Amino acid sequence: MRSVTTSLLHTHQHVYAHTHLSLSLYIVYIFPLTPILLLPTENQLLVSKSPPKMAVSSGARLSESGAEGGEAYAGQCEQLEGIGKRAADKFDPAAPPPFKIADIRAAIPPHCWVKDPLRSLSYVAWDLIAVAALLAAAAYLDSWIFWPIYWAAQGTMFWALFVLGHDCGHGSFSDSTTLNNVVGHILHSSILVPYHGWRISHRTHHQNHGHVEKDESWVPLPENVYKQLDFSTKFLRYKIPFPMFAYPLYLWYRSPGKSGSHFNPDSSLFKPNERDLVITSTICWAAMVASLLYASTIVGPTMLFKLYGVPYLIFVVWLDTVTYLHHHGYDKKLPWYRSKEWSYLRGGLTTVDQDYGIFNKIHHDIGTHVIHHLFPQIPHYHLVEATREAKRVLGNYYREPRKSGPVPFHLIPTLLKSLSRDHYVSDNGDIVYYQTDAQLFSSKEI
Repeated sequence: MRSVTTSLLHTHQHVYAHTHLSLSLYIVYIFPLTPILLLPTENQLLVSKSPPKMAVSSGARLSESGAEGGEAYAGQCEQLEGIGKRAADKFDPAAPPPFKIADIRAAIPPHCWVKDPLRSLSYVAWDLIAVAALLAAAAYLDSWIFWPIYWAAQGTMFWALFVLGHDCGHGSFSDSTTLNNVVGHILHSSILVPYHGWRISHRTHHQNHGHVEKDESWVPLPENVYKQLDFSTKFLRYKIPFPMFAYPLYLWYRSPGKSGSHFNPDSSLFKPNERDLVITSTICWAAMVASLLYASTIVGPTMLFKLYGVPYLIFVVWLDTVTYLHHHGYDKKLPWYRSKEWSYLRGGLTTVDQDYGIFNKIHHDIGTHVIHHLFPQIPHYHLVEATREAKRVLGNYYREPRKSGPVPFHLIPTLLKSLSRDHYVSDNGDIVYYQTDAQLFSSKEI
């Protein structure tokens, strides 16, 4: 009888713990978001396929003469490809483009500019459902077999939530400023991002993209600043690489060489009339921190770290890696500008697109970065089509991303190679390129 009573007591405690865990997760994630759980109503965008490089006739028998003709045709194709390659080699990416930003705008279909708030909310709903399902599964299973899967998946979903909040900040989520700000605060606060503080600094980044002195994100270090860094700083920045984990520090202290905080309303990042907005976002951020602390009293700090802390770190790696890759390209000859050589168009053309395989749709096509930088008001669900049409105008100024497999493993060597080469830019000149500190890396690594 005593063993039965003990078993019932343990069962009651197990259910009680899971009930409190579910309640705390509901308080932190789901309760503020239930009014916007809607379902999508539109079809996915059609993605164009690349045309074949060769046309092959059907129904023809291959004779000796046909084989010779085929070889001749192949030779002509190789010759044409060689001409195209030489033309690309002669292309100067820093030359003023022969088109205007109005020409790119005109090439983008009118419907790509239309914002559908219900469609935008549907993406929020799906992401939140995924987050809630992963949380429930992890809390129920509590298995070391499942935890690594959960961390990778949930960290990716945190990143997806960030991208939707990012769209709110740009106003591409909807035409309603109120809706954008409410949804943006919910999404960004839930992943410890001060919505207005980051939104304003990110606006500065877009307005000054590609400018050595005025850009806000992933700004290249001038040579004199770089040479003042001690070896340990260089090692952390380019060898570890620590910057892939540095986003929380960026929010508090900004980029190297710049001062200010995304939480401080009196920071140089903000104008006086933006002070109240920053205070609001900082309060929302603090409320999320308080919610997490309360949740830790229910589930324990270890469980909270497994449920929230590790996915948060994965999200940070996603954010830093993706944004780094969009603004670096050791193999793509990306110029940076100063003074009169800079323009909004030329700066925007220094960004690059990336293909993330199966993650393209999961993180809302953030890889289509060039058109997003030039026209941040275009909703994410129209960026693929807008890019396809704009490429006709951009020509060689658009750098076609390498096609990814299901998982973008190809970007790992791209990232590491860039970190080993893209170190600083010259102190002089209005058009500069990244240069390499040969003493920091061996010739094999470079």
